[in-house]
Amino acid sequence: MHSHITFLRKTLFAGAGLSALFYITSCKGKVQGDPDPKKQVCITDSLAKIIRIDTAGIANIDDEVKLSGEISFNDNKVVKVYPFSSGKVREVKVSLGDKVAKGQVLAVIQSADVAGNYSDLSSANNDISIAKRQMDNTESLYKNGIASEKEYSEAKENYQKALSAGNKLQQQININGGGHTSANGTYVITAPMNGYVVEKKISQGAFIRNDNSDNLFTIGDISEVWVWANVYETDISKVKEGYKAKVTTLAYPDSTFTAVVDKVNQILDPETKVMKVRIRIPNAGKQLKPEMFANILVQNREGKKSVMVPSTAIVSDYGKNYVIIYHDKCNLELKQVEILKTVEGKTYISSGLKGGEQLISENQVLLFNALKD
Repeated sequence: MHSHITFLRKTLFAGAGLSALFYITSCKGKVQGDPDPKKQVCITDSLAKIIRIDTAGIANIDDEVKLSGEISFNDNKVVKVYPFSSGKVREVKVSLGDKVAKGQVLAVIQSADVAGNYSDLSSANNDISIAKRQMDNTESLYKNGIASEKEYSEAKENYQKALSAGNKLQQQININGGGHTSANGTYVITAPMNGYVVEKKISQGAFIRNDNSDNLFTIGDISEVWVWANVYETDISKVKEGYKAKVTTLAYPDSTFTAVVDKVNQILDPETKVMKVRIRIPNAGKQLKPEMFANILVQNREGKKSVMVPSTAIVSDYGKNYVIIYHDKCNLELKQVEILKTVEGKTYISSGLKGGEQLISENQVLLFNALKD
């Protein structure tokens, strides 16, 4: 800034053109023995059109905490897809990163276990039909006095056992795929939700063992993502749930994503000595991807108050900061101030200025040299 001011000294004040913006007068009525009268800087009508006058206010001190973190899935919008049964992978319909709709086929599996279940169910249905006929015949004989009550009771019990066995097999088939299986032993894996294939662990021709406990796919919805950010002990008091945050990434350095602190863990990592906070970000454009590195600015408002002015009102010259107080167009005062901090175009003053004072916040540099000289 001081180089900018030096330039103005060499150029603006060297010419007569600046007289159209302000003029300098001397106070009259000098008393003998008094110092030389002070020069008075007045704002002309032309300059009045290009300056701006603001009022210093008293405000809560806004603060920003810089954090680093990593983008992650919203755990509530991620589903892992497991196989229903063992078998051979006949076909894989999707690739990693594909967008899928709920119910869309992901893979087709040929399973001897599924075929066996259907075979067993067919046998069980035959047993049910035989037991039903036997029960009906025995009932007719019992009513005609030919069969005993015991024989009729045994027939009914055999029928109920056959029904139970058939229902058990049907339930097993429903659990292991239900309507997604067929009697020839094939079953299909479908997407449980709309989203993207973010994990794929099978390929065509692979065999799924009975003791397999791993998932085949992971489907994730990234319309909203999380950022897990690291908060060091010195900043813990400055980050709370509900605080607004701004997130930037290496992939999109010119884009800022608005977010909010969603959760604050209460335990520090014993090794890194950092506290994890979760930040929720809407991601309608699907730009943010899990595993991306992120920089975060968490905005908070402390309980302390201070005089606050627009940052444009500050004139910096050789390491010192000034403002120009406006009393009237011929009563301007140059004041040195001490800056507490600057956040998002707002500068907080620790000393040198009072709330309610008017100051020039635009093009004031045109007056600075005349007031300082």
